[in-house]
Amino acid sequence: MRAYVLNEFSKRAHFEQIEIEKPVVLPGYVLIRVAATSINPIDGKIRSGAVPIGPSIPAILHGDVAGVVVDIGEGVTGFSIGDEVYGYAGGVKGRQGALADYMVAEATLIAHKPKTLSFQEASALPVVAITAWKALIERANIQQGQKVLIHGATGGVGHIAIQLAKYKGAIVYATASSEEKVKIGYELGADHVFSYREKHVDEYVEEYTDGKGFDVVLDTVGTQTLDDSLQAAKVNGTVMSIATRSTHDLSMMHAKGLTLHVVFSIIPLLHHEGKEEQQRILQLLAEVIDNTGMKPLLDPLSFSFGDANKAYEYMENEKKYGKVILYNESFSGA
Repeated sequence: MRAYVLNEFSKRAHFEQIEIEKPVVLPGYVLIRVAATSINPIDGKIRSGAVPIGPSIPAILHGDVAGVVVDIGEGVTGFSIGDEVYGYAGGVKGRQGALADYMVAEATLIAHKPKTLSFQEASALPVVAITAWKALIERANIQQGQKVLIHGATGGVGHIAIQLAKYKGAIVYATASSEEKVKIGYELGADHVFSYREKHVDEYVEEYTDGKGFDVVLDTVGTQTLDDSLQAAKVNGTVMSIATRSTHDLSMMHAKGLTLHVVFSIIPLLHHEGKEEQQRILQLLAEVIDNTGMKPLLDPLSFSFGDANKAYEYMENEKKYGKVILYNESFSGA
């Protein structure tokens, strides 16, 4: 099969096409004919060597996958050959990624894909949707009528978080970096969207909460945005973050009695804990998506596997939004 691999982890690393043996399905695993994958920030960090959790060289990256089951290992239940599936199942130590014609994936890390979505749309979802679900629904347990602030309206996690928060009946506020992205935030269903470049945290807390703060704040950016999130949360409020590789003064958190949750959805792949929970979330997400019409936000530009290097260059473009998709140009469904 074709695979697109890295022979080093560095900022100058490039994907190269090679021919390797198709992986053999193992007990507890399924073999997926890959239709599409999507780029997540963690993929870029692994590629550059910033986060040393990549597969062995030559490394096949990418955890998000959508495709068709073509073989099933011993002991696997709930899947049949020909099933259309999606999941977050590889691209880290000990696990082959999705940037290849075929991917062997642990069955507990995948689920049947939403029927209303294409393979490319489904490939955009797994890690960002699992992250948003864990943060807002399971950790924060958001309730109808709560004021929820989401940083990064058109980001990978942010755009799904807006839709999930609305699904749960929250009043959704979101930040964005441009007027175009503010408009998209409204189209996604947010009640109030504003540019963080134009409104300081003091201003929007006063304008939208009479200075009291938001019930729940989701930080998808980190660094200064985490500090702003602590400032924006109400007394005894909840702050969720997916980007905490930085140092912060937590005195404001102490003063307001805040709860801080960190969500890192790659943990089931690294520590072999929570795999069944991940599958359960993917199954619930598929039901919600098929019942509500929820959609991932795809960047207008998509790339073939063969253009993976161009896709990563494009990822550095501030004007991109939503998810950038890589599709397998040789996918035939079997």
